[in-house]
Amino acid sequence: MPNSARLSTPIAKPKIAVTRDLADSVQARMEELFEASLNRADIPMTPEQLHDAMQDIDVLVPTVTDDINADLINGAGDRLKLIANFGTGVDHIDLKAARARGIMVTNTPGVFTDDTADMTMALILSVPRRFAEGEKLVRSGKWEGWKPSGMLGHRIGGKTLGIIGMGRIGQAVAHRARAFGLRIIYHNRRRLPEHLEQMLGAEYRGDLDALIQDSDIITLHSPHNAETHEMINAKRIAAMKNDAYLINTSRGEIVDEEAMITALEKGEIAGAGLDVYTHEPAVDPRLLALKNVTLLPHVGSATFEGREASGERVIANIRIWADGHRPPDQVLDGWM
Repeated sequence: MPNSARLSTPIAKPKIAVTRDLADSVQARMEELFEASLNRADIPMTPEQLHDAMQDIDVLVPTVTDDINADLINGAGDRLKLIANFGTGVDHIDLKAARARGIMVTNTPGVFTDDTADMTMALILSVPRRFAEGEKLVRSGKWEGWKPSGMLGHRIGGKTLGIIGMGRIGQAVAHRARAFGLRIIYHNRRRLPEHLEQMLGAEYRGDLDALIQDSDIITLHSPHNAETHEMINAKRIAAMKNDAYLINTSRGEIVDEEAMITALEKGEIAGAGLDVYTHEPAVDPRLLALKNVTLLPHVGSATFEGREASGERVIANIRIWADGHRPPDQVLDGWM
C-alpha cells in the first residue's frame, strides 16, 4: 500500500507518552503538536509505569531501554494504535504481539548511520593501537616517558577487516575503513550489487565461519533477533585468529559474552572494542579488569545532530499516521 493511502480516521491532536527525556527542541515541538506526556526526569520507566502509561494514549514513544513485551502490549488500552520508536533497532518491542493487537510500529532508520560508523572506526583504530590503555596510563601519573618499546600496538593498514552485517552502518564503516588501507571482506544475508562492492572495495563471503577465520579485525553490524542471538558463539570465537580483535557497536546479545571474556582472559583473541553489553547497563566486572578491552557506554548514536534528527523522524511518523496515512518508517517485519 502506498504511503499516501488512507489508513484510518485522522486524529487532530494525538495523545502520546514519551518514555525518556529527548532533545529540548524535539520535546517542545511534541508539546506543540500533540497532547504529550514527557519524562523529563529521564529515569527509566518501570514495567508498572509503562503499563499505566499505555492505558489511555494513542502513541507510545519508547527507546532501546524499554522492554515493550507481549504482556505490556496485550495489557495496553484499546486506544493505543502506534508505537513510534526513537531509534532504529526494534528488538525491544514484541512485533508479533503488536501486530496481533493491530498496533503499528515505526522506527527512525538511517539517522545514526554516520555517528555509529565514526565511533566504530574509532574503536577499530583505538583497540589495536592501545589508545585507551595509553590514556589511562597518562592519567594514572605512572607514565615514565617515551620508550622505544613502550605501549606498542599494531598498525591497521594492510589488515583484513571482516564486516558482519552490510546494511547502512556496515557500508559506512567500509567506506571509512578503505581510506585507512584495510582490506574489506563482508558477510550479509544478501550479497550487495557488484557496483557497490567495487565502490566500497569489499569482497563477499557467503560463509560466515570463513570470514571469521580470515579476519584480523571483526566488526558487528547486524540487528539482534532470534537468528543473530549469540551468533558470535564460543565456537566462532575459538576460530578467530589469536591476534584478532572483535568490535561490537550493534547489540550485546549478538555475542556470547561469557565465551568472549574467557577468550580475552586467556589471550585467545587479542582484544575487543565494545559499546554494547548483554546486560546493560550492567557490565561484567571481568571486562572492567581487562587491559585489552576498550569499553564505551553505548554512545554510538550520541551526537546532538543524530538525536535531534531521530526525534524529528518520530514526530514525522506520528503526524503522518495521525493524518490517516502510512508512516514512511513503518517496521514491515511481520506486517507484510
